[in-house]
Amino acid sequence: MITMKKLRDKIENFVLKTEDRWKILPIDRQRLLTKVFLGGYCLLTVIVLIHIIVSTGQKSNTISIDHIDGITKKPVEKDAGQIDTTEIPIKE
Repeated sequence: MITMKKLRDKIENFVLKTEDRWKILPIDRQRLLTKVFLGGYCLLTVIVLIHIIVSTGQKSNTISIDHIDGITKKPVEKDAGQIDTTEIPIKE
């Protein structure tokens, strides 16, 4: 089992190696990759926004709220102590 310190060290080593590989790349290549990643991020953002707008703009868009079914198929019987009550304390 990996301890937290070993896990942190592995992540830190990975980040350092990745930074070294990035610094080795020529500046022009770094700029190109940065533009490609930013363009991909912007494209993904636009796609998600369009999906949200289209899905919320539909007239058949409804939210259904149902009871959560238990693990068993057998309905749970409530005792007298399990009756649903709501008590709201009133502050004066």
